[in-house]
Amino acid sequence: MVRWRTGTVATLRRQWTGAVELDVDLPDGTRMRALAYPELVGTPEPGDRVLLNAGALLMGLGTGGYALVVAVPDRLPPDPPEVTDTRDAGHLVKARYTPLQPILLGVDEEASPHREVLADADDLAAMPVVTADLHSALPAILAGIRADAPRARVAYLLTDGGALPAWFSRTLAGLRAELAGTITVGQAFGGDLEATTLHGGLLAARHVLDADVAIVAQGPGNLGTGTRWGFSGVAVGEAVNAIATLGGRPVGSLRISAADPRPRHRGVSHHSLTAYGRVALAPAELVVPDDLEPALADEVDAALAPLTARHRIVRVPTGGLDAALRASAVPLSTMGRGLDADHAYFLAAAAAGRHAVSLLAGAS
Repeated sequence: MVRWRTGTVATLRRQWTGAVELDVDLPDGTRMRALAYPELVGTPEPGDRVLLNAGALLMGLGTGGYALVVAVPDRLPPDPPEVTDTRDAGHLVKARYTPLQPILLGVDEEASPHREVLADADDLAAMPVVTADLHSALPAILAGIRADAPRARVAYLLTDGGALPAWFSRTLAGLRAELAGTITVGQAFGGDLEATTLHGGLLAARHVLDADVAIVAQGPGNLGTGTRWGFSGVAVGEAVNAIATLGGRPVGSLRISAADPRPRHRGVSHHSLTAYGRVALAPAELVVPDDLEPALADEVDAALAPLTARHRIVRVPTGGLDAALRASAVPLSTMGRGLDADHAYFLAAAAAGRHAVSLLAGAS
């Protein structure tokens, strides 16, 4: 449950789109690193008293390395200027029935300027959509797309398996100029557009953002229990079903690694094998880089063999992808490992992006 702390803001540190990092002095003389979302709580200033939820920081959770500012109680932000007591400014409630639930304008609700476009939208018109387990795949997939299609319009759909506020992601903040827009779906919020469901978000990517390609992945902070079914990335399989239902082209970015110390994530991660092999009922194109180290390639082939009854395994050339990954606008990191430490992981994601672009060429 919540582990409450109160303290005084000592200094402001880094800031990025939607977030402010700060140091907070506690009454016992210790200092905590904290994160505030100004859209929710206002912008703390040095000397402000803040209320913190410190649980994730105290437990040392990998992605939760902050105490989170719950309120600046002595200096509450004013109501948003567009707020009314009607639905004219939106009535989409996310992080529902939690103390900081925001009320937002959904892209397809009655008050949205996009309502008319989306009211009867029902088809992605064969748009390629890359699905990935981890948020860390996003910049690598984008690098693969940009290697062959630098002008392609790419939309990102942030699902709610990890961080709910899009603002938490420094990666996403650094990629804003590379994306046609971000759509936060389900309980996630803070994107350029808000959608109630992944289905609605996909249609908004195609018909509102005019995307050529979309990427679907959860926010930072994959939740996993080390069991076959107890991980948030299982939703990747449901994403494949949604894409196919709407007439899109699902492209699976496989979680491949020769560096992960956990056996269940070496070769092809059990996350990918479960999501694509057991949850995805519609066929997808699962991408494998064509020049993996031989022992790893054999391990990957053996793991994917049972999936070939439903899915198509696609071998993708990787020439130029290493250079594209090294030119990424943001640092590449997964589970604390950078590009050289886990090259196969990032190469597999970039290859999925490259394959999505090849589907565009085939459709033209």
